[in-house]
Amino acid sequence: MGQLSGGQRIARMLAAEGVEVVFGIIDGTYFGLYSHLRDHGIGLVSPRHETSAVHMAAAYARLTGRLGVAIASNGPGVANALPGVAVENGEGNRVLLITSWRRHGIVGPDRGGAYQYFDQPAVIRPMAKWSGAATSFERVPELLNRAFRISWRGRPGVVHLTVPEDVMNGAFDEPPFGEVGPERYRRTAPLEPAPELVVAAADLLAGAEAPLVHAGSGVLHAEAAAELRRVAELLAAPVTTSWAARDVVDERLDWSLPMSYTDLNTKARNDADVVLAVGTRFGETDWWGKAPYWRRATEQRLVQVDVDEEVLGLNKPVDVAVLADARVFLSRLADELAGRDLAAVLPGRRARVAGYAGEKAAARAALDAGVPAGGEVIHSGQLAPAVQEVFPDDTVLVVDGGNTAIWANLFHEVRVPHTMMSTYKFGMLGAGVPHALGAKVALPDRAVVCVTGDGAFGFHPQEIETAVRNHLPVVVVVAVDRAWGMVKVNQEFALDAERLLTEGGLPDEERINTDLGEIRYDLMAESMGALGFHVTRPADLRPALEQARDSGRPSVLHVEVDHTAHKFAPSLLTFKEMHQEPAG
Repeated sequence: MGQLSGGQRIARMLAAEGVEVVFGIIDGTYFGLYSHLRDHGIGLVSPRHETSAVHMAAAYARLTGRLGVAIASNGPGVANALPGVAVENGEGNRVLLITSWRRHGIVGPDRGGAYQYFDQPAVIRPMAKWSGAATSFERVPELLNRAFRISWRGRPGVVHLTVPEDVMNGAFDEPPFGEVGPERYRRTAPLEPAPELVVAAADLLAGAEAPLVHAGSGVLHAEAAAELRRVAELLAAPVTTSWAARDVVDERLDWSLPMSYTDLNTKARNDADVVLAVGTRFGETDWWGKAPYWRRATEQRLVQVDVDEEVLGLNKPVDVAVLADARVFLSRLADELAGRDLAAVLPGRRARVAGYAGEKAAARAALDAGVPAGGEVIHSGQLAPAVQEVFPDDTVLVVDGGNTAIWANLFHEVRVPHTMMSTYKFGMLGAGVPHALGAKVALPDRAVVCVTGDGAFGFHPQEIETAVRNHLPVVVVVAVDRAWGMVKVNQEFALDAERLLTEGGLPDEERINTDLGEIRYDLMAESMGALGFHVTRPADLRPALEQARDSGRPSVLHVEVDHTAHKFAPSLLTFKEMHQEPAG
């Protein structure tokens, strides 16, 4: 019988779980782990910052439906990873973070004065789905299997396991049995809905005058876009989404009511007498499911479907609560509805959907009318349409920033499901470039474009070198206004709203720390081996995007946008309203 390290055993278990890539920075404290990844066909992608590793793993997980894995070394490495843990757990992305810890004899609790030490499991526990420590070789399989099991149970999130360095790197007797597959330590079949609840849901929806489907990111995690479409078309029902599920439907379809049309969403949600909510908690960006943004619960029936029992009826009273996988439930519901005679109700529903489609077209035209077609200065509303004109419809668009994110979301149209990535629940600046890199690892044959503000890009610009080193040809479009744009306009509104609206802003001396200095991001990118483009005129935007697309290299476009127009992003007042408690 031979010997192996704790890290080597973890590598074996990752392979058995089906992991194909790990994101993280190497360190001697877990040499026993990363040095054996290649033995099992597992790749290692190393960014320049541990938070980036967590974001990359999250994007990989979200776009593949697999488990994303990140590693971070004890003390400072784990401290660097903490923002990523908070964000990606909040976003609901399935990530396993494996960390090293100081040797087992001086941790949990600290002896006092240990170097590069803090109580990693305790600090991460409140911000993660689960956090634990395997302080002996014998407990590694037990606790890693537990992490796997919890990761795949309920709503996705971040799970964390820390292992002392002497367990990671030490030599131990090899156990007499090999690693087992997932079916031996966790549920692998999706949760089936109770048949009677499928029938009850179909009864409510079939009998509704104005049914509406509301999809959350649980639909994306279940890879249920096709099933969602089938149900919507059988019901002739409009579909709204949470912010995070924006890309669950082709937004060109008449029954798709994109989240960018907030007034139309509010109208449809108030018209509906029965709502089918799938994979959503009715969180704050859904106005908690409350009036006046939704019809009152006394007048609106609700079928809610989720893999997490805790959220059923959490924020909105529910009539039919279904604990089930979104894809399985929607498939079962579609089969049930297909056998129903809905001929009497479909004409009225289709007329209502047609009316919504007309209002959607009018709202789109109104937004487009506010953006000049050409001109000498680039308008922020020109960025997303230019990207969409140049890149294929299945391009993954990653959105980052404050006002830049609003402009990008409002002027992008989802045409292929599962093609957007952002921090819709956390609003975290700086995750965009790491998300783009993780997306490219996940989908190497698809184009990946990140549209970001210059403030957001400034958090992790070093990851352009990661893209170069790992041959990840992402395209990053940086909207440069040299300011914390969203904060700037809100500050000016608070200081002197009249002058903001009549003069476009306040003098420099009256603002408080809103402006940023000059950085040429194209030159920065070139210094790291990427292509850089300095774009100052609308006529140059598309040619630069085409060159970036065709280069096969990581590229950064430094795009000078109209500073004043950039501040006045549409729907800013709606965004502010969202932070207040709805009256209902």
